[in-house]
Amino acid sequence: MFRYKGSARTLKDNIRIATLLSLVAGMVNVAGFLATQRLTTHVTGHFAFLMDEVYNLHWQNAVVYLLFVLFFLLGAFVSSLMVEYMVQRNSKNIYTLPVVVESAILLAVSLSGALWVASHPNVIAFSLLFAMGLQNALVTKISNAVVRTTHLTGLFTDLGIELSQLFFYRLPGQRKKLFGSIGLRMAIISSFFVGGVLGALLYGQLGFFALSFAAVLLLLGLIADHLSLT
Repeated sequence: MFRYKGSARTLKDNIRIATLLSLVAGMVNVAGFLATQRLTTHVTGHFAFLMDEVYNLHWQNAVVYLLFVLFFLLGAFVSSLMVEYMVQRNSKNIYTLPVVVESAILLAVSLSGALWVASHPNVIAFSLLFAMGLQNALVTKISNAVVRTTHLTGLFTDLGIELSQLFFYRLPGQRKKLFGSIGLRMAIISSFFVGGVLGALLYGQLGFFALSFAAVLLLLGLIADHLSLT
């Protein structure tokens, strides 16, 4: 799931990683928003708020929204940097480090977030956006941009396009590939939804400790992937 890249990956590999990471992203999306009242898995909304604050000359608020965007970008940058470093070292576990770092961030927020959410909610949002930038860049590199897991806008666009193509693609090979791609999109959307519901339920009962479940899921996925190939 975390080892194969590009043409070496199968549809099953992509569905497995998409299901896991979308579930995690859905949990972070809802639990993070309930905790901070800020978007914590994507930056589209933050960019709109940034432009609004700039238009109204609210420079301090604009800087905060800009930092939201930049922390997601920084996470993607650091993730790619770690992967490329491991590639240069000819490591077989080139994707392990970003997953471990993401898990560590989620665990740190789950254990300490309640202590400073009232005074520094933006710091929590920065941390979660960085973690989601890590994840999105990681899965993008693994799947050659076939899988995205932290937001749904592009997924619904791709799904709409592929559903329309069912009316025109008639050859068995074309339809098999198309149904596989549609299945992948549906797996991501469904897992994101389930993760969101789970995140809301867990946050209602456990507060920030809900994020520790997301971290544990990532680590279990990494361990299972390693054991399956040893």
